[in-house]
Amino acid sequence: MIILLTSCTATHTKIMHADKSFALRLMPGSDLRAGIENFVKDKKIKAGWLVTCAGSLINYNIRFANSPAGTTGSGHFEILSLSGILSENGSHIHISIADSLGHTIGGHLLEGCKIYTTTEIVFVESSRYLFTREDDGTSGYKELQIKEQ
Repeated sequence: MIILLTSCTATHTKIMHADKSFALRLMPGSDLRAGIENFVKDKKIKAGWLVTCAGSLINYNIRFANSPAGTTGSGHFEILSLSGILSENGSHIHISIADSLGHTIGGHLLEGCKIYTTTEIVFVESSRYLFTREDDGTSGYKELQIKEQ
């Protein structure tokens, strides 16, 4: 599998070659963010990215753009998308969910998103790269740095 990653500033372009794939199922009551992070650390994933996810939540904790803290809610929610960069050196994950009326919200995935029935996740890893998160002086946040191993 080959994936092309480009930065928003278009100053860096890397063609990513995935050489391992993983499937993870999280059970009811599990924390989505913690479950992913624990799996990434357990498998010592240095450079991975999410491919797909299907599942549901009973609680959410999402940080919206330019907000200092997360927003929480409870009910029944379908996970519409989960995307992001995974690394034991720091992950950056976004989520979109819909409530029972189809109202949709999304943002940065935080701990506190509890699984309702199940969540099934597929992601891949490349052993050719090392992802880190470092202050690069452009945004005030620790941003993705892609290094070849």
